[in-house]
Amino acid sequence: MPPTAIRIMCPNLRCRAILAVPEKARGKLVKCKSCGGSIRVPAARPEPAPRPDDAAPDGKGRAA
Repeated sequence: MPPTAIRIMCPNLRCRAILAVPEKARGKLVKCKSCGGSIRVPAARPEPAPRPDDAAPDGKGRAA
């Protein structure tokens, strides 16, 4: 599998095939090669912003 591929599962309960789709397919519809059903590839998740209390300037971070 190429390093830029993502794996998704067909939502058809009778199929449930695992598909490897290219990263550029995010947010688009693809066709399952096994059953022919349409699958929406999830869009990329936004990276969470660092919380201010996790990155304290003194290097101590949050108290546990």
